[in-house]
Amino acid sequence: MSSDADETRREFLQAGLAATAAAGLVGHAAGQDDGKGLPTRPLGKTGVNVSIMCLGGWHIGSIKDQAEAVKIMHTALDEGMTFFDNCWDYHDGGSEEVMGKALAADGGKWRKKCFLMTKVCSRVASEVRTQIEDSLRRMQTDVIDLVQMHEINWDNDPEWVVEKGGLAELLKMQKEGKVRFVGFTGHKSPHIHLKMMPVHKWDTVQCPINVLDHFYRSFAQQVIPAAKKQGTAVIGMKTLAGGEGRLVKEGICTAEEAHRFALSQDVASIVVGMVSMDDLKKNLATARAFKPVAGEELEKLLAKVKPHAGDGRHERFKSTIDFDGVYHRKQHGFEEAKG
Repeated sequence: MSSDADETRREFLQAGLAATAAAGLVGHAAGQDDGKGLPTRPLGKTGVNVSIMCLGGWHIGSIKDQAEAVKIMHTALDEGMTFFDNCWDYHDGGSEEVMGKALAADGGKWRKKCFLMTKVCSRVASEVRTQIEDSLRRMQTDVIDLVQMHEINWDNDPEWVVEKGGLAELLKMQKEGKVRFVGFTGHKSPHIHLKMMPVHKWDTVQCPINVLDHFYRSFAQQVIPAAKKQGTAVIGMKTLAGGEGRLVKEGICTAEEAHRFALSQDVASIVVGMVSMDDLKKNLATARAFKPVAGEELEKLLAKVKPHAGDGRHERFKSTIDFDGVYHRKQHGFEEAKG
């Protein structure tokens, strides 16, 4: 006979599964195969389809051997991972520079294959223009496909992007043809994202999407429905609970389980960090073989991670400033993170 504790556990998991299904997360289609070897999904209402995995800019910029980084990017594009992520401040511009080197090679043929995204850090109009011009120069391109306002992590950021003129300047550059689509990112709190959503009819929003998020300050359960209602594409990040891959390092789940769970949500793509050709090959294999996590498999996965999830111990980027970029901490008057 089942114990009361077992019954309670089953009821809790069933409630969680119901919430997941209601948010449109279970059974997400694998995406369309564009014939290039990787499934794609629509990027909201932009009319563009992107590969369901996006090559992470921070990690590609951390590879010491630039020739190897370039080789990884070229292989990714050839294999159908045609969505590339970056940011103005990653490695003090180094990530954008090495990506620009890769995309400009062979007469720029690689740039033609790539849907290129970067992020702007400032909220001030003049600085937004300067930073985007920096990104255009570093990445050796005349237009960036998607520019997102980065790290909307504080409650006053949605006001700042308007009051300081940054959003208006970004939209001006969009009209000038230097930027195709606009969005925003953040990893701190769903309520800040919900505050940012009505500021503009964003093309995209980037936020943490992982199996722990299901139980703790969930972006998937709060932001995805709001974004879908507005026609805004969701781009998942921190699928392994941060760049250090805590989910895998702590033995909570495998990288494949984590990526499959994230791709089972109503997202256009997930940003995945890769520092080696082996990383790329494993991620390509997961994307190509992707099947949604659902039913009993989903129930078992949630039960396995639940003891590690509810107090946010592995998602401290939601509860501290320790994982916020140096630029943004200074922007808000925090000179350095406190451990």
